[in-house]
Amino acid sequence: MDFAFTPDQLALRDAVSRICARYPDEYWLERDREGGFPEPLHADLARDGWLGIAMPPEHGGAGLGMTEAALMMQTIAASGAGFTGASAVHMNIFGLNPVVVFGNDEQRARWLPPLIAGRQKACFAVTEPDAGLDTTKLGTRAVRQGDEYVVHGRKIWISTAQVADKMLLLARTTPLSEVAKPTQGLSLFYTDLDRGKVEVREIEKMGRKAVDSNMLFIDGLRIPLADRIGEEGRGFEYILHGLNPERILIAAEAVGIGRAALERAVRYAGERHVFGRPIGQNQGIQHPLAQAWMQLEAADLMVFKAASLYDAGEPCGPSANAAKYLAAEAGYNACQTAVMTLGGMGYAKEYHVERLLRESFIPRIAPVSPQLIMCFIAEKVLGLPKSY
Repeated sequence: MDFAFTPDQLALRDAVSRICARYPDEYWLERDREGGFPEPLHADLARDGWLGIAMPPEHGGAGLGMTEAALMMQTIAASGAGFTGASAVHMNIFGLNPVVVFGNDEQRARWLPPLIAGRQKACFAVTEPDAGLDTTKLGTRAVRQGDEYVVHGRKIWISTAQVADKMLLLARTTPLSEVAKPTQGLSLFYTDLDRGKVEVREIEKMGRKAVDSNMLFIDGLRIPLADRIGEEGRGFEYILHGLNPERILIAAEAVGIGRAALERAVRYAGERHVFGRPIGQNQGIQHPLAQAWMQLEAADLMVFKAASLYDAGEPCGPSANAAKYLAAEAGYNACQTAVMTLGGMGYAKEYHVERLLRESFIPRIAPVSPQLIMCFIAEKVLGLPKSY
């Protein structure tokens, strides 16, 4: 068992760190205040080939594994970019997994190169206001008419839809009443986001202002048959293949944002003097910071255990879910500890940790609640009866 990264992985981390160093805390504070998608970071990562880190080499990707992808995303978040920087590229890493795995050769050749090169952006249109985490109850309908589908419905919490050219859309093609199991009858599409047929309405939110979240109102969107991924009715099955990678990446980013906050808190604790001594000399300051470090390190081990299992083709569901849970809690605690370490200055935007704290709620909430993760572990790992 080897816990060390390889020289190539360390070189990857250093290369991504150098890109992120061009975007100091002040840049992210400006994005937090004014919004605006971080196009320069996205372009820099595209230029150096990082947007295709886990994509097939024959389409311009690097063909690397989930371990390298998680390391990259963690590095972005830890730079101080937090979830604003990470979310700007997150979709590239996990979102198109169904295309890579289940798309045909023509689709991969048509869709992947522009995404890897940064010429196109995509959004992930699955969640709905009346379905929540119960994906089988999706109400968006895609009705086939000849060589195309006509779609009507609503989606919510769709990130980057303000800037996206394409969307990965899950819709019901067979009514729920006509299928043997609720997971059947859902189909997956990757298609143009036609703003003449899709109204994109931004949701004002607590943090990550620069990466938009939206409500989509779909009214008569026409999708060519060639934009359907795989077989009709098997979309839910295809989506499942992207869930574990998403949990792993979210977890890596949560550790990253926790480390960003911890770094700033430790620096402040060493520099801030009260009663003639640095506050970091006091155990009341030291102990919460030490605890935050230990929690982040433990979560990090689970992140890369899950990533290594995924890369080895081994079952990784329990580890991926545990990593997401542990990292989200550790990241949040580190950010909260950082704010309290700085005291009044922690509440001031100019010290950046309050921004990180606001963003640290994202991995606790999305893409699945901590309660459902505990239900999953109880049922699938501990063998307890299903509770929902």
